[in-house]
Amino acid sequence: QLQLVESGGGLVQPGGSLRLSCAASRFTLDYYTIGWFRQAPGKEREGISCISISDMRTNYADSVKGRFTISRDNTKNTVYLEMNSLKPEDTAVYYCAATQFGLCELIPSRYNYWGQGTQVTVSS
Repeated sequence: QLQLVESGGGLVQPGGSLRLSCAASRFTLDYYTIGWFRQAPGKEREGISCISISDMRTNYADSVKGRFTISRDNTKNTVYLEMNSLKPEDTAVYYCAATQFGLCELIPSRYNYWGQGTQVTVSS
């Protein structure tokens, strides 16, 4: 079964940047739509970005639009989330998830495979 591993999280000051990676193993990502989600303590899991398989269509939550950029490198079987102008409210555990042949939607229940998450903390 598809396995996903996130990396790149950490502590960053407000206004700073981080790049998260989502590396897949056991299967190629060529046939999967990938989404990024986050969950802060006491809050529901929130969809923030996704990228589709065929047409590379992307989608972003309003809360991150203009600051975050999702991309994929199929040769490396990896999806990235470039996060700029980070704010304290971006603090959360960030997860990547995959759905085979699915649409690019920011709905957690649409995704079948999940990584273990990586912590992002934005604080001075």
